[in-house]
Amino acid sequence: MVTAASTVQTADDAKLLRFALKQDAIGSGANGVVYLAAAAIFGEMFGLPAAFLYPIGAFLVAFAAALLFLASKPTVSRPAVSVVIAVNTAWVVASVELLIAGWFPLTGLGTALVIAQAVVVAGFTALQLAVLRRTV
Repeated sequence: MVTAASTVQTADDAKLLRFALKQDAIGSGANGVVYLAAAAIFGEMFGLPAAFLYPIGAFLVAFAAALLFLASKPTVSRPAVSVVIAVNTAWVVASVELLIAGWFPLTGLGTALVIAQAVVVAGFTALQLAVLRRTV
């Protein structure tokens, strides 16, 4: 049996959290599919090696599937959403580190992509975290 403390408690909060998880899944899944399908082309456009984009794409597709599964559950698990928030936070931190450390010779478009993705992921994370905090 799941306790009230481990699930999102109100219908409105659960609906908002499901929305945030589904939007996160759509964005993650779409990026993942594009990276897998066009890693070589995107690599040149963005200054990222295709060998880097393939595993990132595979991760994003799997992450998107997990998000959709989580959003489809009758009750939304707070611990599972906490893991999603941690993964998203790690993505944002890694994006900032990639920019600062200069791991790859990013093009201007590549820099814009990394920044845009970090901002969008941070937005999803903030929304997910806000819903969890409201339900404490």
